[in-house]
Amino acid sequence: MKTVKKGTVKSKIKRGDQVVFIAGKEYARYDSAGKRQPYRGKVIEVDARLGKVKVEGAMIVKKHRKPVPQMNQEGGIKEQESWVSASNVALIDPDTGKPTRVKYETRDGKKVRVAKSGKIVPIINVFGKKEPKKDSEEKTEE
Repeated sequence: MKTVKKGTVKSKIKRGDQVVFIAGKEYARYDSAGKRQPYRGKVIEVDARLGKVKVEGAMIVKKHRKPVPQMNQEGGIKEQESWVSASNVALIDPDTGKPTRVKYETRDGKKVRVAKSGKIVPIINVFGKKEPKKDSEEKTEE
């Protein structure tokens, strides 16, 4: 039986990142010319505890759903993304556009993700967090 990790588990791949498959079923995708073209997509969900991610448009599975009239849910066969191991995907370097690993550095007093090329990998604001307001701080100083 697999044990579940306890405490805070962090992942270097975040929601909203652009990733490319480096292994698995989506790595062996072929285009119309017959050339292997690994799938690239955006991360829509991350489960750091299990080390899995969901990538938009990749690993599509069919789910058979029964209708629930009380909740106005239609039945039928729905297609949705399934979980894939985070080790099967790699972050795309913002400078070169190739797969890269990421390390954390402190630059200008902030902790940032840095690709192998030395470029900072931006963290996309997918939750709509806002910067703290500075107007309230200025009023207290006066």
